[in-house]
Amino acid sequence: MKVLITGMAGFIGHATAKRLAGRGDDIIGVDNLNEYYDIALKKARLEDLKNYSNIEFFQFDISDRNKIDALFSEFNFDRVVHLAAQAGVRYSLDNPSAYVESNLVGYLNILEGCRHHEVPHFVYASSSSVYGMNAKVPFSTKDAVDHPVSLYAATKKANELMAHSYSHLYSIPTTGLRFFTVYGPWGRPDMAPFKFAKAMLEGNSISVFNHGDMQRDFTYIDDIVEGVVRILDIIPAKGGAPNSPDSSNAPFSIYNIGNGSPVDLMEFIKAIELATNRKSVCDFLPMQPGDVPRTWADTEALFEATGYRPQTGIEEGVARFVEWYRKFYKI
Repeated sequence: MKVLITGMAGFIGHATAKRLAGRGDDIIGVDNLNEYYDIALKKARLEDLKNYSNIEFFQFDISDRNKIDALFSEFNFDRVVHLAAQAGVRYSLDNPSAYVESNLVGYLNILEGCRHHEVPHFVYASSSSVYGMNAKVPFSTKDAVDHPVSLYAATKKANELMAHSYSHLYSIPTTGLRFFTVYGPWGRPDMAPFKFAKAMLEGNSISVFNHGDMQRDFTYIDDIVEGVVRILDIIPAKGGAPNSPDSSNAPFSIYNIGNGSPVDLMEFIKAIELATNRKSVCDFLPMQPGDVPRTWADTEALFEATGYRPQTGIEEGVARFVEWYRKFYKI
């Protein structure tokens, strides 16, 4: 297959490209290499992909409609895996326009490319953040998600709504994937697992929000990628789409991809202590604006569709991440 991966220099984009190229798919990758976090890490991910002759990379911003049009005109994509987005809940408090340009304007450009070039399946990244402050757990794709508590979450919910409208109007098969707290080798420096390991290895304190009273459905990168790869061939069909809302007749689906077993934040910190052989020094702080106290994925729909459940436990996943971190940063 010929697969477009947007955000290929990102954490999940890099891992997905590596997996699909490794099995023989032809990959076209796009990324703008923005400065939200360390560009050197993004470039290192791209360098890691240069061993694959079946990966081609283009650097530009998906909000550039003309370049997106030209890309879709040049290549006949069998699948589009749309992972490019302005990430981060807290960053959206200070830089809202970045989320509009990437997560709404850029997203629409990709949808339009799929529409005009009849892409057989559009798979895109949503987020567990759409569940907001929902009290019912585990979070199910059947739950209402009408009250986002950050602009980032609002843009991800908007992506789902936009996808459904295009599925309904133009019969474009679309699948949204709500990712739950992804971690592992090549991870993002703005996320807690990376920050905690870095601080502990450097002998610095870590910021622990909501005084440590938080739970996250931490999901290892390989489990995320396995879910993405399997979903690529689960193409929603009009009138009978797997995991489609009851009120919809469109070829549209949404799935949670999470570990399905939330972990107390302090337990996760203990796993990093074990892997780094360092004791943490915690600065306990109040909840951050836009944050939520817990996430927990109901993954039954994903299992029913693909037969897959995440396999990697916290201690194993954290140990692999810390091993990569030490090697990458030469510690």
